Amino acid sequence: MIDDETLARAVRQGILEPGQRDALIALARGGAGSGPLPEDESPSLSVDDQMRLVGGGNDIFVTVGIVLLFSGALFALRAVFPPDSLAIAPVLALASWIVAEIVTRQKRMRLSSTLLALAFSGAVLSMLVTFIARSFELPQTLNAFSLLALRAQAWPIGLTLGGGMIAAAALYFLRFKVPVLAAVAAIAATGLAFLGAVVLYHDRLVSGATAAPAPEQLAEVLSNALAVPLVCGLAIFAVAVMLDLRDRERQTVWSDCAFWLHVVSAPLLVHPLFILATGQEVLSGRIEPGVTAGVLLALMMVMFVLVALAIDRRSLLAPTLAYFGSVGIYYLVNGAANSTGIPPFALILIVVGAVVILFGAGWQRIRRLIIRPILPTSVLNRLPPIKA
Repeated sequence: MIDDETLARAVRQGILEPGQRDALIALARGGAGSGPLPEDESPSLSVDDQMRLVGGGNDIFVTVGIVLLFSGALFALRAVFPPDSLAIAPVLALASWIVAEIVTRQKRMRLSSTLLALAFSGAVLSMLVTFIARSFELPQTLNAFSLLALRAQAWPIGLTLGGGMIAAAALYFLRFKVPVLAAVAAIAATGLAFLGAVVLYHDRLVSGATAAPAPEQLAEVLSNALAVPLVCGLAIFAVAVMLDLRDRERQTVWSDCAFWLHVVSAPLLVHPLFILATGQEVLSGRIEPGVTAGVLLALMMVMFVLVALAIDRRSLLAPTLAYFGSVGIYYLVNGAANSTGIPPFALILIVVGAVVILFGAGWQRIRRLIIRPILPTSVLNRLPPIKA
């Protein structure tokens, strides 16, 4: 019997259409001549589920071998070379590339390929950090005052680190097409954006264009700085949606890249919007539980749920639920928990767990019941298809 992986490869190579693949699976599960399966028994997986992170038992087996191989290699290299040697990181980066030529290029193992790409990125990051430490005169102790002395070297250091990571991720992606590298590049680009904002604010302070904040104004300054992650999150989210719209059936590597971009964009969007909506104090993290904060928090959760359902991305919804559950719900239910004697953490687990199970078990039905009636047909035709 042909397995699901072979059928998926046939779709990617254009041998089968997605509908033909589903029909073959339905025929195999229902038996010859039994006709189409009922809706509850038919393969109604969301297209988002086609972004599988594990290719099978052999993939897990090889992943364990990669962990053992590179762990042993790291200890061996540290025993041979000094800890600050420039040779360790390049050797690990080269080793991950060589192993990827077999595991990724030939075998296309998903989990192993993701781990190798992250190992390569980590080795490049270590190499760049070591190079920066040797090439630039960094202060022995890093604090707010010592960092101000690095203004002249800020952009060379930032471009070396962030630009080097983006270039390495692009080079590795061109060779192996591993989707997780989209997240690596997005994080590096976000770091460069943060650096640009800090340098701009520093220059305005030095030139006198902006007055130095008083101690009681630090919270306001930090709140204004939330515009940086918010803008970066919106930009990354926009790129992810663009990739999704180009591949509605989620059959190419670009939709897998969009998956990781949604994972990166979610916390960048959720944290600033949460603080702006609830009025959380940036320095202390306190939130005054009240009707306004509760209503705004509920509206934000509804907004993110609707967006995730529309674009068919649970990867956008999962970090959102985790953040609201760990931060927002804690503060807003803390008062109720104290009056009932139930620990706040227990209420958080109950609420978030129930929501996750609900959406996980009936994702496509929820999409069909909510998204189809509220969006026009012209918009639905551009979004990932809703399973009947």
